[in-house]
Amino acid sequence: MKNKSILLATTILVFTFILVACSGSNENMSKEDSESQANIESNSESNMDDMNHSGSSKVPNDLEKAENPAFEVGNQAIIQADHMKGMKGAEATIKGAYQTTAYVVSYTPTTGGERVENHRWVIHEEIEESGEKPLDTGAEVTIKASHMEGMEGASAVIESAEQTTVYMIDFKPTTGGEKITNHKWVTEDELSAE
Repeated sequence: MKNKSILLATTILVFTFILVACSGSNENMSKEDSESQANIESNSESNMDDMNHSGSSKVPNDLEKAENPAFEVGNQAIIQADHMKGMKGAEATIKGAYQTTAYVVSYTPTTGGERVENHRWVIHEEIEESGEKPLDTGAEVTIKASHMEGMEGASAVIESAEQTTVYMIDFKPTTGGEKITNHKWVTEDELSAE
């Protein structure tokens, strides 16, 4: 009887250790899974957030300056667009205003990685096959712009087009961090007076 009690106590003790070890392992797995899921959600939230959005002030040679833009070069405006974190609500300084067709495009970066869906904006003069007339929705094109890593030379599909004034802007993100200079592009309806 005494041997049976010792055997039973030992068995219970071993099972207790196994259960504790397994539950700790599951806890770690859950934590790792949660962190992994958070990273995936963060990456899919915006392919643009980790990019350097400052750029050159150089624009395509054939891009026409807007004659009577709602926001003159040197003026301030409030950004209503939320292309990336810290953009919406930020105060922008207008660096350039141009009349063109702005496109929403989807493309796979030449550097690999996930496809970028509905990127705003690539303008008519930044598309290899642009020609004189605006391109149709669904057209397959090659991007000449280098706003982000892997964009230049990428094959893209036109998701939508808008005849508008586009602006190159400087702004300090509302989330903090360095000032972004010569950001291309925001459209006229993505800005408002202060």
